[in-house]
Amino acid sequence: MLIYFSQTGNTQLLAQAIKKNVENSDIIYVGFWTDKGNASKEALDYLKTLHHQKIFLFGTAGFGKSDDYFKKIIDKVKESIDESNEVIGSFMCQGKMPETVLQRYLKLKEGNHAPDNINLLIDNYYEALKHPNNDDIENLKKAIA
Repeated sequence: MLIYFSQTGNTQLLAQAIKKNVENSDIIYVGFWTDKGNASKEALDYLKTLHHQKIFLFGTAGFGKSDDYFKKIIDKVKESIDESNEVIGSFMCQGKMPETVLQRYLKLKEGNHAPDNINLLIDNYYEALKHPNNDDIENLKKAIA
């Protein structure tokens, strides 16, 4: 079974790759976009309904050059999963962010109270535009194999 929650299409791209590469399975593949370091509310609500299942988690995050950051997200998501379930694997990658995020960063940069890391945030926005890419899809395929 495959269920996913995608706001900008990033997680949907990953879900399509899973659909093409997984045949009948007793595993529930649950995809999500990241909201403030956790899965979206819809994904968390769905995960809370599962009991006695094998689950594979996959998601995208606007930030994410760091596997440690992705691990923190997955660990946070796991907190919403009933203990009767078994998380058999996971995959995270960076994903595009909406243009509104860039506009917010640029407005912050123009103001007097721009965070010290504003240029890093802007650079990350442009890096995220390249994801999910073919390498991300290939890494996902390896993770579900």
